[in-house]
Amino acid sequence: MGHYLVTGGAGFIGSHLSERLIKEGHRIICFDDFSGLATSYNHKWDNIKSMLDNHSQYRLVQGDIREKGYLEIPFEQESIDVVIHLAAKTGVRPSVQDPVLHCKVNIIGTVHILQLCVKYHVKNLIFASSSSIYGNNPFIPFSEETKADLPLSPYAATKKAGENMCYAYHKLYGLNVVCLRLFTVYGPRQRKEMAISLFTRQIYNDEKITIFGDGENTRDYTYVDDIVDGFVRVLDHEGYKIYNIASSNPISLSTLIALIEEKLEKKAKVDHSPMQPGEVNHTYADITKATIKLGYSPKISIEEGLTGYIDWYLNDELKRSKSKILGG
Repeated sequence: MGHYLVTGGAGFIGSHLSERLIKEGHRIICFDDFSGLATSYNHKWDNIKSMLDNHSQYRLVQGDIREKGYLEIPFEQESIDVVIHLAAKTGVRPSVQDPVLHCKVNIIGTVHILQLCVKYHVKNLIFASSSSIYGNNPFIPFSEETKADLPLSPYAATKKAGENMCYAYHKLYGLNVVCLRLFTVYGPRQRKEMAISLFTRQIYNDEKITIFGDGENTRDYTYVDDIVDGFVRVLDHEGYKIYNIASSNPISLSTLIALIEEKLEKKAKVDHSPMQPGEVNHTYADITKATIKLGYSPKISIEEGLTGYIDWYLNDELKRSKSKILGG
């Protein structure tokens, strides 16, 4: 049985990963600050309620990774084998609006994690990086050897800085680190401002959706179960490694909207606006390295993944409607 500290463990990816590890018999210590809007806050509690209620090997420690004292609690009290560092301020547009907050959480918070790994002799760290670091590099698909030194947003810059800090701590202290560059993760419980959840909700409710650009920008949408599989494959590693974790099958925004329309059996009402600052035109991962070295092979197509997400969304909406009726 492994002992895993998952920062951001009550979030979208963290809760799915924790469920997988719990099922495999491991002990999970979730560290999360439950930040965000009230709806997001409640949703995070929903994400982990079943694990809290039903698994003795699941523990929650509430705190902010910027506060080293709170963050040190699980290191002091648990024998941690691996830290899976998912906690971060996310999103390109929010980072343009508040770059200082993103720097404090994503860089200072990551340094705190690294310091505590060294202090408490944790041998392995998995750092959740992002496809955003590739920027608008013209050489696609992006491989791990593709230059990633021209970020277009503060968010992307903080993720690249996090990778660099991880490398420094690997060289200085022998900490084993894997950086996973994740490509546009989607699925049940994803954040409400992300494209698939936002468009699904707006189309379902007959609201207008806004397309930034001409709709031909592409994303390498990757279902959360395939992302989780990437994490599980690097739990026991040595050295410093970087891997792209993605579907490696990008589609355009226009195609994505058409698929959602088809599955909801509704037509989108569309407005167009210019591309937003910091947004990249295309993301497309070369996953050859992960395939060869890790045996990684994404299983969920965009059609299957959207079906899974939309089925979950409709069931969740039904539950919320019933709850409002009973509450009222």
